[in-house]
Parts: sequence; structure tokens; C-alpha cells
Amino acid sequence: MSKSALITGITGQDGSYLAEFLLDKGYEVHGTFRRASTPTFDRIEHLVDDIQLHQSDLTDQSSLFKLVNAIRPDEVYNLAAQSFVGTSWDQVLATGDVTGLGCARIIEAIRSVDESIRFYQASSSEMFGKVHETPQRETTILHPRSPYGCAKVYGHYLTINFRESYDMFACSGILFNHESPRRGLEFVTRKITNAVARIKMGLQKELRLGNLDAKRDWGFAGDYVEAMWMMLQQEKPNDYVIGTGITSRVGDFVDLAFDQVGLDPSDFVVIDPKFYRPAEVDLLLADPTKAENELGWKAKTDLKCLVEMMVESDLELAEKELRDQVKPLKIRHAA
Repeated sequence: MSKSALITGITGQDGSYLAEFLLDKGYEVHGTFRRASTPTFDRIEHLVDDIQLHQSDLTDQSSLFKLVNAIRPDEVYNLAAQSFVGTSWDQVLATGDVTGLGCARIIEAIRSVDESIRFYQASSSEMFGKVHETPQRETTILHPRSPYGCAKVYGHYLTINFRESYDMFACSGILFNHESPRRGLEFVTRKITNAVARIKMGLQKELRLGNLDAKRDWGFAGDYVEAMWMMLQQEKPNDYVIGTGITSRVGDFVDLAFDQVGLDPSDFVVIDPKFYRPAEVDLLLADPTKAENELGWKAKTDLKCLVEMMVESDLELAEKELRDQVKPLKIRHAA
């Protein structure tokens, strides 16, 4: 019999790639989405005939319990969150409720229904924040620098606690920044590639950014979902850092993106203080040695290829936007 999996946050970037991956593995795939007046299924539109969608919410314990009890999945991947770091400063309580307590609600639902269900928690490199060592590994001290990072720390330690207290197969993937053409426009990488494409097509005149010197370990989301699955296939649960082991400046990402379209970033980039955060995370760099040795996982896509992939996708969107603007008016002539 094929395995079944439940993905919270299936409509997001990671959820869509994970759903594709699991379908290719022969899984029966279920996913949750939050109630909204206009639900957004853009990232999974090509999958809707092959997956089962359920309306649920990480802020509602009852709906999560009923869902897990009805599906009884073999694996649960908790990817849903208020995941934009910048927004977490403006929505501190909402971020804690969804990103932090949301993990508590779903793992408690699993424990109440069937402790043998395997659980994956999406932890984040933002938990390291003001880093205590470089590169960062599984044993590095956590020092979050945002409400989002704090909420992720809660979910991370709660997952460890349930594993140790109830002998559950519960593990966390501490994923460093992972991007793709499906990334939301509010994230700096997609903001950059989308702006570059629109500037190239004459639809935009400038790109306003904050700290260009912040360093991140960027990889491709499509590579990282395989690591999630690998964690739940092990004999024993454990936590793993997932990243490329290479760090680059935001400014380096900008240069690669503009180079892709043959433009000079100095002609278009404007530094805007409003994009600086109250507490900045200056440097994140993964040490993925444990994942390489125990899972056999390694990032396949380098930063240059990732940027090219994202810019090409956004150029297609910009071209479509331009075509839509210049569509000729249909004039009806009198007979």
C-alpha cells in the first residue's frame, strides 16, 4: 500500500515542491489551506486533481485533531507559518500564535490520535540570529533576532520535547534560506529578481533595498524538500541543518540578477533605511555535514543557477504583463 502524507501549508513555496516530490514517490497527498474569501492555489494549480485539500487552520486545535483523525497519515509535514521575518515585527502575537503555537497544536493532535505518525517540523536558520559560531550546526546556540525566529525556536524545542517525552518520531529540519520562482514577492530574493525583470522590460525604474551586506546561505527549495522526506525515512528521528555551506551577500545576489539581464545595478538600486530591521541578522552559514553523512543529502543547485532560474521566470511574467498592457482595442465597425 502507498504511504499517505499531510502537508500543512501546501499552498506555499515549500508545500508545492514537497507535494510534487511525494506524488512522484507514489504517496497519497493531503494538504491544508486556511479559509479566505479568495483562497490562493497558484503554486499547486497543476496538482489539484492529484491531491486532497482540506480547510484547516493552525490556530484551531479542534480542526487539526479532526483532520489528523480522519486522514490518519503516515507522515505529517508542518510547513505552515507566518514566515516573513519583516512582518513578524508588526504582527508579533499572530506570528507567535501561528508559527509557534501552531506547531504545538498539530503535534499534540498527532499525539492524541496516533503517536506512530511521523512528524516533520520546519525549523529555520533564523533561530541562530546573532550567531555564536560560524558555520552554524545542529549544536550551535540559538539566539533569535526577530519574533519569527523566537516562534520557530519554540516549535523546534517543543518537537525535541515530544520526541524525548513520548518517544514520537518527531524531527526538525533547520533549513537555511531556500528560494525559487515560487517565492513570495515580499521576500528579498524574489523582490530582487522580479524588479530586475520589470526594469529590463521598462515596467519599473528602480529597486529599493535595505542592508546589502547581510549574508545568507541560499539554496533551491526544490532540493530542500527532498531532505525533509529523507529525515522521516530514517530508523531514528533526529534534527538536521540543511544548507549549501556557502554564504553570499544580498549585494552579490543583486549583482548576479542584474548581470543576467545585462544591466548595471548601480543605475537602479536605491538604499532605503525603512527596509532595515530593528535587530539585524548579519551572517548565516550552514554546516550541512550531518545531513550529508547521515541522510546522504547535498544541495544540487548553486546560487548562480538559482538566480538565473528566478530571473528567467520573472522575465516571462514581465513579458506577459507588458503584452497585457499593449493589447489592441477591438473596434467594432458598423455593418
